[in-house]
Amino acid sequence: MNKAPRKRWTRRELILAINLYCKTPFGRIHVRNPDIISLANRLERSPGSVSYKLANFASIDPSLPRKGASNVSKLDKEVWSDFFENWDEMAFRSEVSSCGECSESSINGESIDIPEGKTRETVIKARVNQSFFRKTVLASYEACCITGLQIPELLVASHIIPWAKDPRNRTNPRNGLCLNCLHDKAFDVGLRAC
Repeated sequence: MNKAPRKRWTRRELILAINLYCKTPFGRIHVRNPDIISLANRLERSPGSVSYKLANFASIDPSLPRKGASNVSKLDKEVWSDFFENWDEMAFRSEVSSCGECSESSINGESIDIPEGKTRETVIKARVNQSFFRKTVLASYEACCITGLQIPELLVASHIIPWAKDPRNRTNPRNGLCLNCLHDKAFDVGLRAC
């Protein structure tokens, strides 16, 4: 009996997979993970195929003390390198791709609700890809690195080197710490423990 040829991964699919990899804690890379199932359905692949690809990425992730699977392709390494050498562009592109049909104004999962009553127009500066950075840092830590607090609503992805001082690493999760709101504010204003 002949097996059907395996479907090769495309660059676009790998970018989507890295996006999910960055947001998924290592212990949650498995076929029952709803996010993996969702991406598998979008890519017309099996959850096993997607989870194995994420495990392949774990094998080349220098930040992990333990490694994942070892069946890494040349294209896997190229896309990984492109992604991790240009966080801002690749994080943005992967978010746009993972969002599908949504517009850039809703990429970070935020929409502007105009309440009934009076309204006024404002102009604000918004950090593009902040949502990606937050999800990635929180997936890496899962708790405040100082207190161990695990309530996501009270956790902040803090930049080690401030956003304004290092444009190249604004969305690089290795430039991030997971802190609770109080410690994040203290860190931002320069307060340090004695």
